[in-house]
Amino acid sequence: MSLVSLKSVGKIYGQGSGAEVVALHGVDLTFAKGEYVAVMGPSGSGKSTLLATMGAMSAPTTGRVLIDGIDVYALRPDRQADLRREYLGFVFQQLELIPYLTAFENVMLPLAISPKSGMEDLAIAALQRVGLDKAKAGRLPSELSGGEQGRVAIARAVVNDPPAILADEPVGSLDRETGDQILDLLRSLADRGHTVIMVTHNPESTQEVDRIVRLLDGRLDGIETPELESAQTRER
Repeated sequence: MSLVSLKSVGKIYGQGSGAEVVALHGVDLTFAKGEYVAVMGPSGSGKSTLLATMGAMSAPTTGRVLIDGIDVYALRPDRQADLRREYLGFVFQQLELIPYLTAFENVMLPLAISPKSGMEDLAIAALQRVGLDKAKAGRLPSELSGGEQGRVAIARAVVNDPPAILADEPVGSLDRETGDQILDLLRSLADRGHTVIMVTHNPESTQEVDRIVRLLDGRLDGIETPELESAQTRER
């Protein structure tokens, strides 16, 4: 069953200005529940625009985005914000941790938007879920390793238990070993039923994904299923 669907999604920046840039051309895609997908393409291919459009942060010029059957851009802005909070978790390339807040406090941020009982327990549970104990919860980002900072960013993304995780070059600024740890965590989230959609330019980041979606000049340029293709290669 699909969780996220794009139907003929197009995006034009600067429309009507005489200097229009077409970032997406009528893209049709679906992402299933529990699927781990890499979106790949060269710089300027539309990857980040696609992610922002799926993330209810940038309305398409044409077409529709559906999340769990909800037409995202038919909602009022306040309802879009509610949808982001309920359905989506975000992991950014630079992690975007607040430097003067502890790991625990960074993870608490999404919960603070709609305070409820048991928030502290949820934040600690999210940190433990990504392999960080209570001792690390009280440290500032500068007191954590790169891998630990990445784990905090993922804990913040999943603390509300959103169905979908959108990751924009999540290992782009990390060393190989640390990056592999983060990719393993994303794989484990998909195995637990989250839909994980990761933008990346690095083929080495796609080794554990279920599908690779390729974009070129804002158009769908192919879809690959690595496991299936590997099996066919072995048979030959």
